[in-house]
Parts: sequence; C-alpha cells; structure tokens
Amino acid sequence: MTEHTDVLEARARLAGSAPDGVIPSQRVVVPLDHAEVAQDELVAEVIRLWSVFKSQGCALSRERLILHYAPLVSAVAGRVGMRLPNTVEQADLVSYGMFGLIDAIEKYETDRAVKFESYASSRIRGAIIDELRSIDWVPRSVRTKARAVDRAYAELEGELHRVPSEREVADRLEMGVEDLRAIFTQLSTVNVAALDELLGGGDDRPGAVSLGETLSDDRVVDPAGSLEAQETKYLLARAIEQLGERERIVVVLYYYEGMTLAEIGRVLGVTESRISQMHTAAMARLRARLLEAERV
Repeated sequence: MTEHTDVLEARARLAGSAPDGVIPSQRVVVPLDHAEVAQDELVAEVIRLWSVFKSQGCALSRERLILHYAPLVSAVAGRVGMRLPNTVEQADLVSYGMFGLIDAIEKYETDRAVKFESYASSRIRGAIIDELRSIDWVPRSVRTKARAVDRAYAELEGELHRVPSEREVADRLEMGVEDLRAIFTQLSTVNVAALDELLGGGDDRPGAVSLGETLSDDRVVDPAGSLEAQETKYLLARAIEQLGERERIVVVLYYYEGMTLAEIGRVLGVTESRISQMHTAAMARLRARLLEAERV
C-alpha cells in the first residue's frame, strides 16, 4: 500500500503544472521495455532510473533516461523550426537539442518542485538557439534590424492598406532614408536559398524545378536567342538590299566601316547635312521593313 501511494505521489509530482516563467510542454510517455507497460509501472521505473543515476552515476540509467525523454527533443525542435526558414533541417535541430537534453538530465535535481519536462524544454530550446547563433554568419545586430524593418512594413501595410514607401518606413523607424537603405544593404546577406531546393512544391510535385535550374549560364549559347539573332540578321540584310544605292552605301560605311558622316560626305561628294538626311531616311525604311516582317 505504501509503495502504491509513493508511486501516486511521484506521478502527481511528475505531472504537475509548470511554475510561472517555465516553458510548458506536452507530456511525453514512451514505454521503456514493453509497449503495454502499465502507467504506474512506467512512472515507478522512471523514478528508479532517476534514483540510480543520481546516487550512483550509472551510465546505463543515464542512457535509458535519454531514450525515454528523446521524443521531447523532437517536440521542442518542431516548435522552434516553425519560425525558421526551410533551409534549416529539422534533423539538425533535433541533433542540437539532444545536447540540451543530456545537459538537463545531468543537472536536474529530483527534489525540485519543477517538472523535468518543463525544465528540460527550456534547456533543449536554449541549446538549439545557441547552436543556430554559433553557425549564423549574420551578426545578431543585423538580425535585430531585419525584424524591426519587417515589423515596420507589416504595421504600415495594415494601416495604409498598400505597400509603404521608403520615407514612410524610415519615419516609422525614426531614421533617415539613407540609413534605411544602408540597412537594406546589410539585410541583403540575411536570406539564402539552396540551389537544389524545389520551387513551389515538394519532391513529389510533378514538373518541379530547382532554383539552380532557373539560373542562366553565360557560357552556354541560348538556342532561342541564337535563332532570333540569325533571323534578325537575315531580315536586316534583306531590308538593306532593298534600299537605294546611295542609302545602302551610307549604311555600310557608317555602321560597318565606322566612318563619320563628314567622311562619308567627302566620299560621295555631298555635304554632311545631306548624308545625315540620307541616313535618317535609310533608318526609317529599315525600321518599316523590319516591323512589316514581324507582322508576317
């Protein structure tokens, strides 16, 4: 009877509500040895593991406690990951959080009135955030500015029902437009995307393309652009052939030989102004020919 009472009291202590200021979390229960272990026996086994680990420093008890509370890491990592970009892998967050769980198990005092899940949740979340900050190449000050700018845009869009101007955002942040543009320059390195990330859907979406596939390669000849250039060159050659002889000479000497209008005038024995008139007339005829060819 005494043993059953102790189990009930321990269960009530483990299931107690978290005090103010402690991150609450859902209760995670995973059987240690068998899928159908009774709840009372599970609580008793967890209490025994805590007692053996804290009194003897038993490595096996420590390992079984880590396995028992491992689902708590996935739950906390899932909540943290909801506010992170898709480039952050969930598995990485779980890996970071496991260090927080191990640290929590080693430092937790069983005589505390704080539920272990609540205590461990804060340690796990802290371990994940610390690791994310350590691998982040963007200074925290820039991250703070990014949040302030996003908040200002969101507030102004809600008030004005349109996209705010730079001046309006700068006034909301109590700074000059030049200072705001300097922040934009700093924020240009905040967001990154993986080149192999699929755009607009998951791996199972038919026809999905990655970001890398949308980037152009200047070293590769564009088939469509090459064909269009060849067609334009052909149409332009035909249009030049239909010009008068003197206009054709002006176009060839000016665009292919690189001569000035004055030099062309001396070659043809006319004034520079007359060459300018002939050039203007030739350009008008070529433009009309090309527009007519595009309609066809």
